[in-house]
Amino acid sequence: MSLSTTLLQASELGIRLEIVNGLHIWEAQPVYRHQKHIERIAQNIKKNSASDSACQCVHAIDVYIQFPNGLKRPDISIFCQEPSEEEQDSALTMIPEAVIEVVSKGYEAKDLEIGPPFYLSQGVKDVIVFDPLTLLVLHVRKNQTTRQVSPISIELQCGCKVLV
Repeated sequence: MSLSTTLLQASELGIRLEIVNGLHIWEAQPVYRHQKHIERIAQNIKKNSASDSACQCVHAIDVYIQFPNGLKRPDISIFCQEPSEEEQDSALTMIPEAVIEVVSKGYEAKDLEIGPPFYLSQGVKDVIVFDPLTLLVLHVRKNQTTRQVSPISIELQCGCKVLV
């Protein structure tokens, strides 16, 4: 059975599959509260007007990304340009500039402990994790981790900014 077949079957059952450094992680489909926060955050992704970056701040919600060492489905991925036409019908292979994860109840370890180091090891520059129950906003970069409280505006290395 191919990976794409497995992903489709998992989706039909209401579960999501992610693979991180060979570890298979199954997760239930997000609930309404989770999706509501994703939508709110996605609507607040903008180009930083103070930045001279050429980044277009394109975002994708809940799409599979094939990383060199795994397969993830970030809640929000931010790219500087639109993925190519050829790539839009399968798991994306371009590495996002930033990812944003909204913590799901029961999956705190996946989002707070497993995800950030994995994303950074794959070339993502900014990782933001938002916990809607505690309002914690964890912002992780290669050599810096900050913990803040939502709402907070974060400037990304690519030249975008986001209100979490």
